[in-house]
Amino acid sequence: MSLLLARQNLELAGELEIKRSRFITRIRRVSSADEARALVSDCRAEFPDARHHCSAFVVSVPGAQPLQHSSDDGEPSGTAGRPMLDVLTGADLTDVAAVVVRYFGGTLLGTGGLVRTYTDAVAGTLAGAAVVQRVPYVRARVALMHSVAGKVEADLRAAGYEIADVRYEASRVQLEVAVESLDSFNTALAELTSGAASATDAGEIWAEEPAGTL
Repeated sequence: MSLLLARQNLELAGELEIKRSRFITRIRRVSSADEARALVSDCRAEFPDARHHCSAFVVSVPGAQPLQHSSDDGEPSGTAGRPMLDVLTGADLTDVAAVVVRYFGGTLLGTGGLVRTYTDAVAGTLAGAAVVQRVPYVRARVALMHSVAGKVEADLRAAGYEIADVRYEASRVQLEVAVESLDSFNTALAELTSGAASATDAGEIWAEEPAGTL
């Protein structure tokens, strides 16, 4: 099961100081490798005088294994980017990017110290973050008259349904709703509309459900 950062904490920040070196962490939910690289660019722009901008990201790829990448950015090989990536994958996170910016304090930490610090920088920033999981649902499509669409939409939301999309067209309003069972949804919809509306299967949709905290 892959987890994502919940929308209330799309970007996280943290900071450590070890032997006068500052380690500033930024973690962001992303949807592509380009967005992950954009976090690195943002950190370079925000901290242009830092010695290192180490990074790691995991991005989902439909029908294939996730894309994973890490960079030590001048730190000894394997002491920064890989430990950061290990934290992300160890937490089962996907579509996430992390950057740790280091301001060197003049004291060498050694390879073991660097591994521990970059690990702690990411793990500490993630601690307590809310996460969600993607769950497949049926995309139920409902065509409604303008005069009743608002009430039906409100009634569906009140009943706990997730409205995935609302499209206003010239002669009708199209609602798309994430449902577990089209048959069960149509039964509920018939009760709400006195049998005036029914839904069709418009394919699969992925919904996000709370999955606790890290």
